[in-house]
Amino acid sequence: MSPAYESPHAPRLGGKSAVAVFVAVLLAFVAETQLAQFLQTTLEYRQSYFIFYTVHSCFSLSLPIHLFYLLCTTENGLQPLLLGLRFAIVRQLTSRSEQNVDIRHRTPTIAKTALLVVLLTIFSSLPGLLWFAAVPLASVTDITAIWNANAFFTYIFSVKLLGLKWGTLRLLAVCLATLGVIVVVYGGTTASPPGPESTLTSIAHQPAPFVGDVLTLSASLVYAFYQVVYKKYIALPTDPDLTSESTNYQGLYSADDADDENQPPTSSKDKIVYPPPFGLHPNLVIASMGMCTLLLFWIPIPFLHYYGLEEFRLPTRVDALMAIAGIAASAVVFNAGTMILLGIWGPIVTSVGSLLTIVLTFFSDMFFGTVPFTFSGLVGTGMIVGAFAMLVFDMS
Repeated sequence: MSPAYESPHAPRLGGKSAVAVFVAVLLAFVAETQLAQFLQTTLEYRQSYFIFYTVHSCFSLSLPIHLFYLLCTTENGLQPLLLGLRFAIVRQLTSRSEQNVDIRHRTPTIAKTALLVVLLTIFSSLPGLLWFAAVPLASVTDITAIWNANAFFTYIFSVKLLGLKWGTLRLLAVCLATLGVIVVVYGGTTASPPGPESTLTSIAHQPAPFVGDVLTLSASLVYAFYQVVYKKYIALPTDPDLTSESTNYQGLYSADDADDENQPPTSSKDKIVYPPPFGLHPNLVIASMGMCTLLLFWIPIPFLHYYGLEEFRLPTRVDALMAIAGIAASAVVFNAGTMILLGIWGPIVTSVGSLLTIVLTFFSDMFFGTVPFTFSGLVGTGMIVGAFAMLVFDMS
């Protein structure tokens, strides 16, 4: 980590693995956007909440898929991998009063773990639900511009919560990216914005712009806060492809780094893989959130149907089922990759980098004939790319 950064939470490039994840995240979002547009416009299946529930429930598949990949491509067994994850969770949930106790053989507290999963699920889902509520009330252009202000809010939260300094270059990059979004949105380009499940919304709009703008602003603030909190409390301070563990890492429930006597055994005979392989811990988190969604978020469906807010209707066409499956697969890649990047790059670079999805969606929409080419769209996307390049330069 560069000495120019005063905080252990400062961003870093993270090598080829992080770049590969970032490219996968961008491509996954474009695929999710185009499939969702096809599902709602061409196939006319607009069950927004049901799609939201289905897609987020599929997040639970990310951990089994990753474990299967590791079992096929490495010499690690399933038990050592799971024990490494267990040790990571125990360390995160260990309080200061218990830090001198050997935690290698402790069992994660069920209540703390369940609370952690529920809170993460709520904070990650609330912005999307607020987005759904805002879209019928205000214009898409206003909602898009306000939502993407989360990059600026993320910067403010990062300075306050992560101890980062007010870097001139970083602040300029965030402002430039936000301005680029405004140029794209209000310059006549209507490319799909990178909001939470942004394309899984109703087409009808009703005039209540103030309420819709307030809901969108709330969604943007919650999402920015969620990214920073994830980086500070949830993301592991260790990564086999990155730098050594920071002694200033602050785990949830005020966990300090364990003493040397509490470090896990690392030899092969000890049968534990710690730190977990690249991306495995974020996939555990996203899979837990997906399972929580599956078990709890079905509850509103009958109420939405009963009160006529959204009629429950299962897809009957094969192409609709395939589209939903494609949306779910791309959403798993996008969200799991985003959580990995939050741990590596931090919330500022990740939030600005996510705005590059506007660039890819802009060109993909032109390719499919959804929107025409505009000069303002080209200028705005160029500003977003330039802002991200400034942040990458700042990290290097």
